[in-house]
Amino acid sequence: MDKNKLKSIIESILFVWGDPISLEDISKALSLNKKYTREILYDMMENYKRDESGLRLREVDGKFQLGTKPENHEFLKKLIKEKNEKNLSKPALETLSIIAYKQPVTKIEVEELRGVNCDSTIKGLMDFDLIEISGKLDRIGHPNLYSTTDKFLQKFGIKNLEELPALEELEEESN
Repeated sequence: MDKNKLKSIIESILFVWGDPISLEDISKALSLNKKYTREILYDMMENYKRDESGLRLREVDGKFQLGTKPENHEFLKKLIKEKNEKNLSKPALETLSIIAYKQPVTKIEVEELRGVNCDSTIKGLMDFDLIEISGKLDRIGHPNLYSTTDKFLQKFGIKNLEELPALEELEEESN
């Protein structure tokens, strides 16, 4: 397979995964040896160092993660602050509902139910302290498990998760 195509696939993996992912997991997903995979990742790191890209690829403890350049953080903070001052969006409420009813749940499971990438929505819900990382799933990549917080209960005025309406009740109301 063409090296540029492999870079495209790796970039997609890193974007969707969100969390740091090991060289071994990336290599397995592409059926490549680790040495060649590492070479491609380092080549990608150099490409992201260019000024015109707002992204960067970093290696932390043998794992790789796509993120934003530190010099852009002040603008991201401003946007996040403005977003936090608003009420929850429909996508945030949908994501929060899935997490509340299915918890503990991985980001991938939430995305499968919603049909869209949920990285920024999950980050926003964590910034609001409505959800938290409650553990790691024991499978390749050890993805985070998300659960609701006490602040979630407070915001929605319930004592515990048993007070959530039954899904059947909600379906009847929407018909």
